Amino acid sequence: MLLLLPIALILAVIAALFAWVGGWFGNHQLTPQKMMDFAETSGAQAQGFRRAHSKGVCFAGTFAPTPDAAKLSKARAFSQPSIAVIGRFSASSNNPYAPDGASPVRGMAVQLKTDDGQEWRIAMNSFPFFATATPQAFQAMNEAGKPDPATGKPDPEKMKAVLAANPEIGAFLAWAKAAPRSDSLGSTRFNGVNAFRLTDAAGTDRMVRWSMRPRLPFAAMSPEQLKAADPNFLMEDLDRRLASRPLIWDMVVQFAAPGDPITDPSKAWPDTRPETTIGTLTVVHAEEQASGPCRDLNFDPLILPDGIVGSADPILHARSAAYSVSFNRREREISEGKFAHPIGQNGSAR
Repeated sequence: MLLLLPIALILAVIAALFAWVGGWFGNHQLTPQKMMDFAETSGAQAQGFRRAHSKGVCFAGTFAPTPDAAKLSKARAFSQPSIAVIGRFSASSNNPYAPDGASPVRGMAVQLKTDDGQEWRIAMNSFPFFATATPQAFQAMNEAGKPDPATGKPDPEKMKAVLAANPEIGAFLAWAKAAPRSDSLGSTRFNGVNAFRLTDAAGTDRMVRWSMRPRLPFAAMSPEQLKAADPNFLMEDLDRRLASRPLIWDMVVQFAAPGDPITDPSKAWPDTRPETTIGTLTVVHAEEQASGPCRDLNFDPLILPDGIVGSADPILHARSAAYSVSFNRREREISEGKFAHPIGQNGSAR
């Protein structure tokens, strides 16, 4: 059980992002503000940074939809020939100075603004499914992961009880422990584990999940390579690759079948479900987040264009309120000159 505790602590930090939109959480009346308070006292939170996924780098590029995309949704993003995008790659820790190899979770966020004035913001991670089905389960894990003042470590019995009550957490921990890690952001697949409804011009609805699938071949790192790697190897690799050519991902949607869990992100849909490529993301430039275009963006996954609607997944809706609190706090800190981003110090300027 003790071997799982470092992973559980990572999840506890991520959990702090998921307060319920209505301002309550389980039986404890916890608000998004209280959840952000917890995030700020976990790990090594620094002012001016996001409360999770603090370490990151901005990127710019384009998105081009495929002809099949416009058949699935009336969203302009699926018919405009090419759209400029702003995005961000990130690590899951709330410590902006953490080594790139410290966590198995990597993130990609994208903003698309189409010529009809609408926006689509997408948030994805490298895990294939989420840790829990509900914010309540996250709160339970959050509490179980809190270190005991007497020992400096979480109580393993509390974590054991949480795992018994929420067995899906065990599946996620097993993935986090065993998942191979790529040697590059450019070869990492990013998944949107929440479901969305696409509506076409005729009013036909389809429930989908999407993912960004890299064209760069996957290359796994051994534990020895991870241990010996530079703390900022992912960011340095990104700069090196973009200096010679763009990096490309295909955006693929997977279609739900009757009976598939639409509101439970902890359960993956079977690989046998039909899929369609709906576009290509081309990344051409990366820039420090301290001064880059992604710094002041809140990648709220419920900022959606006409033709795309979020499902009733409680995790999906919970993120919006917590992201807002995190965004407002760090923007205030930045305006007060508290963006502690020393250029060149262990990649912190990313």
